[in-house]
Amino acid sequence: MERIKSYYPYLAGIGMASIFGFSFMFTAMGLEVASPMELIAYRFLLAAFMITLLWVFGIIKLNYRGKNLWPLFLLSLSEPVVYFIFETYGVKYTSSSLSGLMIALIPVAVTALAAVFLKERPSLYQLLFILLSVTGVVFIIFMTGIESRNTSIMGFLFLLGAVLSAAFYSILARKSSLEFSPIEITFVMMWLGAIAFNILNLIDRMSKGYSLSQYFSNLTNYKVLIPVLYLGILSSIVAYFLNNYALSKLPASQASVFANLTTVISIIAGITIRHEAFYWYHVIGAIMILIGVWGTNYFGRVSEMTIPSEEIH
Repeated sequence: MERIKSYYPYLAGIGMASIFGFSFMFTAMGLEVASPMELIAYRFLLAAFMITLLWVFGIIKLNYRGKNLWPLFLLSLSEPVVYFIFETYGVKYTSSSLSGLMIALIPVAVTALAAVFLKERPSLYQLLFILLSVTGVVFIIFMTGIESRNTSIMGFLFLLGAVLSAAFYSILARKSSLEFSPIEITFVMMWLGAIAFNILNLIDRMSKGYSLSQYFSNLTNYKVLIPVLYLGILSSIVAYFLNNYALSKLPASQASVFANLTTVISIIAGITIRHEAFYWYHVIGAIMILIGVWGTNYFGRVSEMTIPSEEIH
């Protein structure tokens, strides 16, 4: 039984990557009608409401009594708040290829920060396999082709901010897992995201002349409602819980590499569901990513951070 449990963090990482991989398809559907900020606001508002219902009905347990909540605030500020703002505007002001290249650097940033703040120093083999995984993502994006629109310095800086904020989130989540359970971390993340993004969206809509009564008008369109349900419940609550669980059990450098599986899953979703074209470089890139994820975790050393098992539910 204990041996089976030892695989849970890796299954959580794969589950997280699978959910995020399909999220691109649902996000594209929602953006046909709603604005990026509107979709994000709806998503986290639903996530906060649903996770609160789980707590009210006793399905999940929360205990913040006597605990310092400041690290959770910083964690939630890093991601989802700052990360989604930087990523959204980074994609807006750059090409999709550069956006993908920058986001693919998150595992590298996490490895560097983990070595400094968590003293989790990866082995040479881990570094090589992390590099292989990131190279697989970069290869797929380069071969897909660069869009014609110009890339601005401002867009590059936004994407750099997204990479750093995601890396700091991984470090803070790893440290916070010593005191908080994954669901307690996820609960605060969902509520801070809901408050921040809905305030920003409300300001944006009011500045464009929309009345408060029209705030949820786009939810009557199934092209917005279905993505919000998927993004709010699966991509927010479930995926972030799985990610926080993986971070509570694995060194940050190992857990972060699972994010590169998202590229593979998104390609599979596009081929099987949206009937998108499939090219040889998708196969090569996917193999590089999968080998990189496997190698990083296979050669991963046991974490120096001891986490009481009773804190993980």
